[in-house]
Amino acid sequence: MIGPTGVGKTEIARRLAKIQNAPFIKVEATKFTEVGFHGRDVDQIIRDLVDIAVIATKDKLKKRYAARLKETVNRKIVEILVGSKNPDGQRIWREKLENGELENQIIEFEAPPNQPDAAPQKPFGGGGEAFKFQLAIPADLFGGLQFRSKKKMTISEARPVFEQMELDKLISLDKVHRRAITSVEQSGIVFIDEIDKICNPAGQSHGPDASAEGVQRDLLPLIEGTTISTRIGNVDTSKILFIASGAFHSVKPSDLMPELQGRLPIRVELKGLGQQDLYRILTEPQVNMIKQQIELMRTENFNLRFTDKAVMEIARVASEVNDTVENIGARRLHTVVERIVEDYSYNCDRFHGQEVVITEQYIKEHLGDMLLKTDLSKFIL
Repeated sequence: MIGPTGVGKTEIARRLAKIQNAPFIKVEATKFTEVGFHGRDVDQIIRDLVDIAVIATKDKLKKRYAARLKETVNRKIVEILVGSKNPDGQRIWREKLENGELENQIIEFEAPPNQPDAAPQKPFGGGGEAFKFQLAIPADLFGGLQFRSKKKMTISEARPVFEQMELDKLISLDKVHRRAITSVEQSGIVFIDEIDKICNPAGQSHGPDASAEGVQRDLLPLIEGTTISTRIGNVDTSKILFIASGAFHSVKPSDLMPELQGRLPIRVELKGLGQQDLYRILTEPQVNMIKQQIELMRTENFNLRFTDKAVMEIARVASEVNDTVENIGARRLHTVVERIVEDYSYNCDRFHGQEVVITEQYIKEHLGDMLLKTDLSKFIL
């Protein structure tokens, strides 16, 4: 994807992954170095994607077993409170628990020590992260004895601990790992941003990063299809969707290595956002910037309201500043909106219980100097 900053390249890929319910990772091409240089190599992209898929798979299974987990956890909490041999007392306390009357009650229970799914990972050598060690104690060691510690906390704090304990009994870690690897291999999406920052203009062999072209070479087998070794198994990358994006201001897509261009065959050019696009961004999303400001001021006990003409004026000013200063796309809206509500944000105590209406005239008065060509440097982000 080729397009100026702020047009929504990353958001397109993120929405695509959300619609498909697919494992998704966004990485910056400039964060990686060629194998042999100090830094992260590109294989780490797949390892991080697998970690994301493991967490997502656990969340899916947790939602599937939510009703059973809630029932089991409530029963265990009631047993801690009144014991297991008092059915009448259990019924009374169960009702109180389900009504939320006992959330601040402190209980004491035994819990296994925290055993994260992944041990802290320490890379060895310059940049390779392939050598990692994880201490695993067999469950049947010492005759099946499990080390447990007593914990004391409120019921609201203890509930997630109980849920995790019961979830570990319901699901097999091997099953989670197999599903995570399958989801990565079949529907994983990798978004590589700032791909234009790791290529040099035609005819120039030097650049800011000595290993930039090496990163392009390392990406070739990853995108074409190779097997990456991760802590939970091998991952085949041949069916993973790779999306690369960049603004390509100082370089052209043709300056990338020909082999990399061939492995990214579909090229999409995105145009800069105009006034109507910015207006739609301010009005159509469920939690748009205007609504965010209204709800933010409502926490200070005063109502803020924008007229429709005022919103259109915000879009017009943002579009004009983008055209005359620097085109930073939809990010310009943050600058403009913050400038409009600046006085109310920092002096909100003066407007308690009032309703303030932002009109088109108000915006013109407060943003007039943003459009002056004489001194625009202070408004450049």
